[in-house]
Amino acid sequence: MADPRVFQIAALGGLTAYGMSALDLELSVDRFLLVVGAALATEGLGRWLRGERFDPRSPLITAFSLSLLLRAASPWLATLAAVLAIGSKHLLRARGSHVFNPANFGIVVLLLVTDQAWVSAGQWGHAAILTLALAGVGQLVIHRAARSDVTWAFLAAWVALSFGRASWLGDPWAIPLHQLENGALLIFAFFMISDPRTTPRSRAGRLVYAAGVATAGFVLRFGFYEPNGLLFALFAAAPFVPLLDRWLPGPVFRWAPVLEEKFHASHPASAPGFLPLARGVR
Repeated sequence: MADPRVFQIAALGGLTAYGMSALDLELSVDRFLLVVGAALATEGLGRWLRGERFDPRSPLITAFSLSLLLRAASPWLATLAAVLAIGSKHLLRARGSHVFNPANFGIVVLLLVTDQAWVSAGQWGHAAILTLALAGVGQLVIHRAARSDVTWAFLAAWVALSFGRASWLGDPWAIPLHQLENGALLIFAFFMISDPRTTPRSRAGRLVYAAGVATAGFVLRFGFYEPNGLLFALFAAAPFVPLLDRWLPGPVFRWAPVLEEKFHASHPASAPGFLPLARGVR
């Protein structure tokens, strides 16, 4: 079975093409190619310095995510976001893996250091058809990456908080329903918070993590009126993942095909670090 990242690249690539051609995302082809090139070049340098074989899949996913969410006044700022995102993979590591979701790191750092970058949350509109399409494609991706529990736990918490707030304020339910019809929210849920390499190892840990990010993001969004509350919440939650893994331990996730996992299961000594492999593909 194919690596689930291939499906994620196809899904994100399709969304990028749709956004550029049909939704006018203010993303030119040359700027998009600049971001992709910067991500690939930074990944190549990082892999070379660490003595590893180059793999374009992760930087492509990051480049697509940056292109879908981040807007910058200058193409060089967009390029810097890609360098920061991929650089964080190789420089900020714990337990043999990167700490932050790369795209989230690049976006948040740019938002913190300059007022020339922003995330246009409403650029996807509120069309019900687009919402359903994003949800369907995203579900396919996270199901194959064995992290559907993170996304559904996050969305369940976010929906509960949204309708709870509406009930508390006496607002009609049409208001939270309208707020949920947001492409950026679904991109975050399906393609960012569900990153298998930066989420807790156990299912219980992932449920706690997802609920915590949703709650923190909700407080920032509606309590402190920070439109990028979810991005900041995910950024702040990343360093707590190792603590959750200690409290609620689980198997290490590997981007490994099913056949390789079966081989390691029957030959434990062949598994990297003798650690049990999590099912990377379902």
